[in-house]
Amino acid sequence: MSDTDLASIAETRRLIERASAAQARLIEFEQADVDRVCAAMAEEGFRAAAALARQAVDETGIGRYEDKIIKNEFATRTVWEAIREMRTVGFIHDDQVNRVYEVAVPVGVLAGLVPTTNPTSTAMFKAIISLKARNAIVFSPHPRATKCTAAAAKLMNDAAVRAGAPDGVVSCIEHPTMEATDELMRHRLVAAILATGGSAMVRAAYSSGKPAYGVGPGNVPAFISRSADVAAAVACILKSKSFDNGTICASEQAIVTETAIEQKVIAELIAQGAYMCDERARDALQRVVMQPHGGVNPAVVGKSALEVAVMAGLDVPPGTRVLVARLNGVGKAHPLSAEKLCPVLAFYVESDWEAACLRCIELLNYGGLGHSLAIHCKDEAVIREFALKKPVNRILVNTPSSHGAIGFSTGLLPSLTLGCGSWGGNITSDNVGPLHLINRKRVAYDIGRIAATPEYVAARAQSQEGRRARLSGAEAEALRRLDRAAITRLVDSYLSK
Repeated sequence: MSDTDLASIAETRRLIERASAAQARLIEFEQADVDRVCAAMAEEGFRAAAALARQAVDETGIGRYEDKIIKNEFATRTVWEAIREMRTVGFIHDDQVNRVYEVAVPVGVLAGLVPTTNPTSTAMFKAIISLKARNAIVFSPHPRATKCTAAAAKLMNDAAVRAGAPDGVVSCIEHPTMEATDELMRHRLVAAILATGGSAMVRAAYSSGKPAYGVGPGNVPAFISRSADVAAAVACILKSKSFDNGTICASEQAIVTETAIEQKVIAELIAQGAYMCDERARDALQRVVMQPHGGVNPAVVGKSALEVAVMAGLDVPPGTRVLVARLNGVGKAHPLSAEKLCPVLAFYVESDWEAACLRCIELLNYGGLGHSLAIHCKDEAVIREFALKKPVNRILVNTPSSHGAIGFSTGLLPSLTLGCGSWGGNITSDNVGPLHLINRKRVAYDIGRIAATPEYVAARAQSQEGRRARLSGAEAEALRRLDRAAITRLVDSYLSK
């Protein structure tokens, strides 16, 4: 092990110990204290959205500055407005019918793994939901995004401290190595892991022996039904796929439509800024976008459609927003049928909605199980069939998939950590929030079911008979009659003795 690795491990241990000390103080916070701290963090992050967006783009070379501002604002103020009223301290639920009360208890120090695609927004989001649940968090940034993630973490910690939180509640490894990340995930003082990143990182989190919230890949199909408003559907898809150059895991990866509206969809795509590849352009594109052994080429991640086109040697119009390649199959023989973290879409045409439904399932089985599916349709019966049959946890109707899945354009909980459930190998299918980061202590009272059992009734009767046998004749008679006056005389007699 090199000196760099050893120094990184030592740094990680110091941050964890500091976070653990801060955690011990956080446990004593009341709900008002927690909310004051989180509000300050959200507001400070919102104010710094543009500066952090610039730093993220400059350091990583990924995404669009304007869209990263929106992501940062969403991860702070929008998320906070959604979770502000959540009870996360003390008694949080009172079921008076069943006499069960729930008490929120913090999970403990969290390890936060942050991707290079969303290095500042994810860090601020995770910091806010962690503190809302009274957990400290230590981040392991992607090596290509160390400075901007560390800056976001410092901003969150400083805002929290000014609002009364202990120093060290939010921190970031500034010299990340694989060994340091492994130390963070396995350290005895770390209680759980919030993992956002590639499949290998998520698998490592799950194999660490600690509880982990991870996310699966998103190979999201977008179905355009013959009943859809085609212009609106195309607008949604292009807006979503070009947003931050396609880096959100919930962005569409393929359009699936019906033969009856094929030409209308193609015309609308071209009119709204998509470039339809011919067979030669498709082959050139897939050689650049996808690696020979599988997986997206890191060089195209978060690049614009124009930049990807240049890499592929394609001559496209200046205003091109998304590159679209027609495919007739799914799998290794069709590389562009996989997830592509850039503004490139596969395009499929099927005979009817039933065939389109099967194609969508095929795409989901090729790297998108459990994540999301977009459907543009006015036929509620078709929408319900898709909802029943698709192995995903988010069916997004007539909305951009990127924006809908994270809860920006839909009523889902605003989140930048999207669980894929058992289909995607994840512990939850939810949009992850503060209530995933607490333990629920339950206080349960007897509700009378035991007292109604024959054994219990017999035992009580036997006990009563024994008591009666020990009483005097007058006392037993009074007990049988339950006469108020007789009971009063018994009590007076007892007290006089």
